[in-house]
Amino acid sequence: MTEDPTLASLVTANPAAARVLERHGLDYCCGGAQRLRDACAARGIDPDEVVAELAAEPAVPASEWGAMDPAELVDHIMATHHAYLDGELPRLQALADKVAGVHGGRHPELVRVAELVEALRADLEPHLAKEEQVLFPMIRELAGAATRPAFHCGTLQAPIRVMLAEHDRTGELLAQLRTLTDGFTPPADACASYTALYEGLAALEADVHLHVHKESNVLFPAVLALESDLKR
Repeated sequence: MTEDPTLASLVTANPAAARVLERHGLDYCCGGAQRLRDACAARGIDPDEVVAELAAEPAVPASEWGAMDPAELVDHIMATHHAYLDGELPRLQALADKVAGVHGGRHPELVRVAELVEALRADLEPHLAKEEQVLFPMIRELAGAATRPAFHCGTLQAPIRVMLAEHDRTGELLAQLRTLTDGFTPPADACASYTALYEGLAALEADVHLHVHKESNVLFPAVLALESDLKR
């Protein structure tokens, strides 16, 4: 590890690092360009403690997706993360509504949890559709081109800016959910459905963070670099 790596580079090199950064609330997806020591200072965390935890975390093989070309990475993201969200967002919204209906009297925050899950689904599903139907096909075309394609949007910078802004909005909703649920910690009187909801939300957060990291810090920079290199 370099002396002061970016958060994004830590996770790309060793995806297991995401667990350490998640524990400390260090944003490696939307805030992946931050240097580790700067990010720790902003949160009042001892960077040496985080470095020690990263060193103790068992290394996993270098991520295959970190070395994929843009077209391959698009296919990987759709098969891994889009497919996961297609099933999990409806399931978690239904579960959140059920748990709020049963336990909302004793735990009024559950009403807001259900609202946030609904908002997250309302944001993510159109976002995934725009990627699958508009941006990702253009990325595949670009990856297979010998000269720069003439896209209707000019360059891919504009749609990528839109996707990055939507990533930020998703991050804000997930942060609100984490705060409202005390880090997805169910109370002592939680039933099985209540516990399953919080476990599902924690898993969703981890998956979306890695999903956004792959797009914001790996795919999109590679796409813009490729587009810049191609001549018209």
